[in-house]
Order: sequence, then structure tokens, then C-alpha cells
Amino acid sequence: MKKLVEYDFPRDLKDMSIKELDLLSYEIRDFLISNISKTGGHLASNLGVVELSIALHKVFDTPKDKLVWDVGHQSYVHKILTGRAGGFENLRKFGGMSGFPKVKESEYDTFDTGHSSTSISIAAGMAAARDLRGEHYNIAAIIGDGALTGGLAYEALNNAGASKTKMIVILNDNGMSIAPNTGGVSRYLEKLRSSQKYTEFKQKLKKNVAEIPGIGKGVVSGMQHMRDSLKYAVLDGIMFEELGFKYFGPIDGHSVEDLIRTLELVKEVDEPVFLHVITQKGKGYRSAEETPSKYHGTGPFDPTTGKQHSSGTELSYSKVFGRKLSQLARTNSEIVAVGAAMLEGTGLKEFKQKYPKRTFDVGIAEAHAVTFAAGMAAGGFRPVVAIYSTFLQRAYDQIMEDVCLQKLPVVFAIDRAGIVGADGETHHGMFDLSYLGHMPNMTILAPADSNELESMLEYALTLEGPCAIRYPRGEAAQLDFYQPIAGSLVQKEGRDLEIWAVGNMVSTGLEVCKLLEKRGLDAGLVNARFVRPLDQPAIEASAGRTGLIVTLEDNVVTGGFGENLAAAIMESPVKVLNFGWPDCFIEHGSCGQLFEKYGLDPESIAERIWNYIEKQA
Repeated sequence: MKKLVEYDFPRDLKDMSIKELDLLSYEIRDFLISNISKTGGHLASNLGVVELSIALHKVFDTPKDKLVWDVGHQSYVHKILTGRAGGFENLRKFGGMSGFPKVKESEYDTFDTGHSSTSISIAAGMAAARDLRGEHYNIAAIIGDGALTGGLAYEALNNAGASKTKMIVILNDNGMSIAPNTGGVSRYLEKLRSSQKYTEFKQKLKKNVAEIPGIGKGVVSGMQHMRDSLKYAVLDGIMFEELGFKYFGPIDGHSVEDLIRTLELVKEVDEPVFLHVITQKGKGYRSAEETPSKYHGTGPFDPTTGKQHSSGTELSYSKVFGRKLSQLARTNSEIVAVGAAMLEGTGLKEFKQKYPKRTFDVGIAEAHAVTFAAGMAAGGFRPVVAIYSTFLQRAYDQIMEDVCLQKLPVVFAIDRAGIVGADGETHHGMFDLSYLGHMPNMTILAPADSNELESMLEYALTLEGPCAIRYPRGEAAQLDFYQPIAGSLVQKEGRDLEIWAVGNMVSTGLEVCKLLEKRGLDAGLVNARFVRPLDQPAIEASAGRTGLIVTLEDNVVTGGFGENLAAAIMESPVKVLNFGWPDCFIEHGSCGQLFEKYGLDPESIAERIWNYIEKQA
């Protein structure tokens, strides 16, 4: 058999037999395990959609026909089948192939995705555009059952079903997102999955037909190829039918033959179709099948044993947060935790184990999570909402209207704030200081190390209004200073300049000061701690000590801490130099590479400050 890089995909799929396609599925799985074990990436979700991806590119005429992958975690097989197998050596690396669909990367990638629950809306919009132009091609949205819990998905289903336009929604149902799914929709899908109606009907029919003299066994053999049609006859997805879709399923998502036959059928339907496909996350790799969440987003690992290369000894900010929240909850029964399908990723696993009745996982529904927490706060509780920075963007209106406007004591634990690395543009948390910083009644804190995170969490739970604590991904810093949380913290006063650093940039600021001192500059350092409200007296005092203030933040400069500080002393003669991310989307790559490229590493910052002072002299 050819190597995957030698095929002319997807054209070669058209001439392959079912047997050849089955063999191809094994080859793809081996390829994924081998390559992702070296680079890291999203393994389990891709192992689960091998046959589905093959069938889609076999049946549909891509790129004329459009495939929209929700989130995009599961798009690796799609990339292989569209001629990009050679790019996996540099998957998610700086300058290499993205781990998500990217329009600029391939004509087969129809839309940039990365956040969940968007695919049906995208596909419906594409279908409307196609119809207005009088064109004819197929459009299919592939969405997971976890993403289907998002409210946007139902807004789109409602609209698309009512439109009666030709499009296909394919539900990749593996029973989980990153964490096991929760909620009424999940229970409904489980009911469809486990229904005995089809099984009982098939067994009874098979028995009766087999007993027909002379022809029974032959008919039964032919019926094996009609089992999908039988499923359609006896299983009805009432909810989806009521929304205006023709429902087909559930069908076996690991049978290439069944998938091809079904897709050939549904692509001829001239109205909205909902195809329910059952898959297994991690299919074909025992370690991923047994612990799919572990291999959802994995670092490099030993493909033989499944053991990840990470030492696992680092204490991350997420773990520090979860540990401290559990400690505080022992003496405060009003503390509750709210998550959005990311309890383990945000450090809430321990809290859930200790306080299951005080833990609420609402699924992939960030906007609902925020307003749900607002309701709990109105009921007298102290909700702590733990969500990644990039996903909290989805709840902007709810934070503003349902929390800040009401001045409710909701604590936002904003994980993965700042640059996150290999997941790239859609996952960097580099905007939260900007989109939260103008909200009335909001307090925003940023810890420099693990001790400050613990203290800030304790402090936030005493406030009579909303508070956001933002911290980065990865190992928590351990600095040798500590003071109670009450305004900014002056680490060292400076004569030539003072650096005001936010959160994880305090460590960078320490290095910058050392580099500038080697050049003869007396540089001070202030740990800002409070992003909102600004520590106005301390800022004015700093302005009185020096002629230059430098701000450092792991956030876009636009609307960030630095700009707000500059505005606070705009009448002062003191110059303000802001360092942060530029007004653009930052690509994927290691954090170190990205900080260096955009001039936010200590050496680059020190050099830029030196050059600025030289020009002003």
C-alpha cells in the first residue's frame, strides 16, 4: 500500500473499494498515533472520525461541496484526505500546519473554526448564499454531541429547519466532549443511542424472514445491506423532526460501507437533513479508548505504552486555583463552582470530588454558565465561574447585563489568559483585560505567582460585586515576595524609569530590570495586581519618581492595562511606553517563540526601552 503522502487525495478515494477504504482507515489511525505521539495534538477526537471523514470525501465532491467542521479538533483526518499528510511533522508548531481548519491553508477548509457550536450557523449561511446565487452543491456541517449543547447550535437548527433549504447536519455522537456530556440534550441522545426499538424490530423481522422456505436465508443476507433503512423506519429523532429536519439514524460511524450508503441517500434530499452518527472517541488506540479525555489534547507520548512524556510534577495555576477553592469551601458553604464542560482543565476536578452537590457543569454553554451563576448569586450563594479566557468572550453580554449591571458577587476564574501556544489564534486569551476593563462594577486582578492567586481568590470572595482573576496556562511562578492584596506592590523604586507589570509579566519585568541595570539605568518595578480599579495614588506616586513609566501585559495593548494607565495620568508630563500584543491575531507556536517574535521577551523589551530613551536624549 502507498504511504499516505503518496496518494492524490481526495481524488484517489473515488476509485477505492470498501475493502481498500477499510484498510485505509487502519493506515490513517497508525499515522495519527505515530505523528501525534511526537508533536502532541488532538488525538482521541480524530481517531473517532476516521471512517466518517473517509466517507465524506468519498461521497462528496470537495472542495465544490462544502464541509464545515465544528471546533475543528477532529479535522486532522480531513487534512490527510486533502493532501496535507506531509504537514504533520510540523503540526501546531511555529510556522507549521494549524491544528484547526484554516481557509488560508487549503481550499478544502471552508471556514476558520476553533470555538464550538458554530458549524450549523455557518453552513446555514453558506446554503443561503448558494441559493441566492442559483448555484448547486452540497453543504454539510459536522458537529459533536458536546458542541450540540451550545445555544448557538439550537438557534441555527431552528432557523435552518424553518428555511427548508438543502443542507446536511451530521451529528458525530461519541457521548462526550472533553468531559462527559451533561444535560437534557445529552440524555435525549443517549436514549436514541440505546433504543431497543430498532434492535427488537430487526431481530423479529430477521427471524420471520429466515423461516420463509427456499428464499429466507438469501433475503436475510440482503437485509444486512438495508439495516440503515430499517433504522430510519423505526427510530425517529422527534426533536430534530419538529425543528424541520429529516432525521436519519443512529448509524454506525465506524462502518465505511454504511456511512457511504447513507450519505449517498441523504445528499439527494432537497431539504434540511439531520444525520445521527455513533462513533467512539479514541477508536483503535486502547489508551485513548479507555481515557479519551486524556488524549483529547495531548502532549508528546510513547505510542507503545501511551505514557505522556511530561513529568507531571509542575504545579499549574489551574491546580493552585482548584486546590485553594476547595480549601475555602470547607469553611464557606456558600461557595459553589460553575464550569462549562472543562472542569478538569480549569482545576475543578478536586472541588467536584469533594463537593459534588456544589459543582455545576452546564456543558459547552458559556453564556448560560454566567447567567446561571448570576442567578445563584441572586439566591445568596458565592459562585466561582471557571472558564478559559478565549471562551469567556462568548458570554460578554451576560457578564455586562446579568452580573455587572446587577453588581452581583460572581467571581470569574479566567484560565489560559494571555498567549497559550500551539492552539493559535482561536485559543489565545489575549483580549480579556480589554473586553472586561470597561465594565462598570468589575474588579480585575492578575496574580504574579501562585501565592498571589490564592490570596486574590480569598479576597475576591469577600467583595460585594463581580471580580475577575486572570492567570496564564502552565506552571505557576514561585516568587519570593508576598503582601496582602491591597493595591499595587512596589518591588523596587526606580530613578530613570519604573515598570508596571501585570500578572505573569512581573517575572519578565524582573529580568528586564536586570538587563537595564547592566546598561547603567536605574529601573524600578511595580506589580500592578489591580487592573481595575487602577491604583491611582500609586500610579501618581510612580509618575512623581521618574520621567518614564513602562507597562507590560500579556494582553493586546488596545484597550488594555497600559492604555488605561496612560489615560489616568494624561495631564502628567511623564511618558508612558506600553508593551503588549499588537492589534492583530497571533498565530500558533510555542509561547517562547511568539514572545520573541513580537518583541515581548526580556531581551527585546530591554532593547526597545534603551532605544526609546536614547532617542529621547
